[in-house]
Amino acid sequence: MNRYVDSTEQLVTEIFVKNIRESTNFYRRLGFDLLRDGGDFVELIWEDHRFFLAEISALQGIDSVQLPPRPKFPVANVRVMVADVDHYWKVANDIGAEIIIPIGDRYYGLRDFTIADPDGFGIRFASTLSGT
Repeated sequence: MNRYVDSTEQLVTEIFVKNIRESTNFYRRLGFDLLRDGGDFVELIWEDHRFFLAEISALQGIDSVQLPPRPKFPVANVRVMVADVDHYWKVANDIGAEIIIPIGDRYYGLRDFTIADPDGFGIRFASTLSGT
């Protein structure tokens, strides 16, 4: 298959949030950089990969839609690979992020943990275990 766009432009996750300012602040405190702020639509980046946040008001022609209630457990998560997962574990705890899965060494070769953002979407930080 021929590439249509750079791989960093494919499979970009966009999540809908209730409070774009709160969510943007949350992700920026975790280390995401702000690429573009359109008010009710925000583009964040981690390295060269984009991650979108939007309020329902960013959608054209959608007026009567409400976001579902915050899930008790994330129905999905985005994985962020980092060199030092223990550093991000400290950051997550320092900002008071909701811990979904505590940090640990996993059978699949990663040391990772999962937190939830203000709307219940999961973010999993991970580092490769030595020797895997």
